Amino acid sequence: MSLLSVENLCVAYGGIQAVKGISLTVEEGELVTLIGANGAGKTTTLNTLGGLLPASAGRVCYAGHDLALVKAHERVGLGLALVPEGRGVFSRLTVAENLLMGAYHRSDKAVIADDLDKSFALFPRLKERERQLAGTLSGGEQQMLAMGRALMSRPRLLLLDEPSMGLAPLMVEKVFDIVRRINAEGVAILLIEQNARLALAAAARAYVMESGSITLAGPAAELAADARVQAAYLGH
Repeated sequence: MSLLSVENLCVAYGGIQAVKGISLTVEEGELVTLIGANGAGKTTTLNTLGGLLPASAGRVCYAGHDLALVKAHERVGLGLALVPEGRGVFSRLTVAENLLMGAYHRSDKAVIADDLDKSFALFPRLKERERQLAGTLSGGEQQMLAMGRALMSRPRLLLLDEPSMGLAPLMVEKVFDIVRRINAEGVAILLIEQNARLALAAAARAYVMESGSITLAGPAAELAADARVQAAYLGH
């Protein structure tokens, strides 16, 4: 059984059918990317998986749980964590306080402290700014903080929405290096990313989403070599 199984998912809001019956899977420890143009329905899909939007039809199973029966905050406790588009850090809390918010559902204080040390080891820049207010960080630092906060929940599946958006090229490279390291440690990742070239290079499998529907799917390397994907997303 797949770690995440999405079957015929439909999402509608404001009278608009944003997601039109998509199906996808993510296996344990796998990195899968969902690429497509702005407005294709990618963020809506991730927000629905995270519990921020209700599905209007279809079924989503995660780790054997029917997510229709699981509230958003309960999904975190099951090991499903969302890093939202735009980072969503708590600007008036310090870096350390933001990270600890990721462990709000946990009570194992000694292990939480250990995980905080691991986050600072993964993101040395955050260690340097441990007592700084999150709202004063650069965009790249806030992205690291959002990822670190999600990791504090000890996820089995990380939903990553546009981690490179608005970042300088050097910071994009750093963020993707961290994404690969997180995945190498066994965390499954479903990645949405405007930079299709980087996303396809990092992922094992990929889906292409257009106007609320999935139009192509397969091994990431095969899609990167597909003429239609190259013309639409890779600038070939």
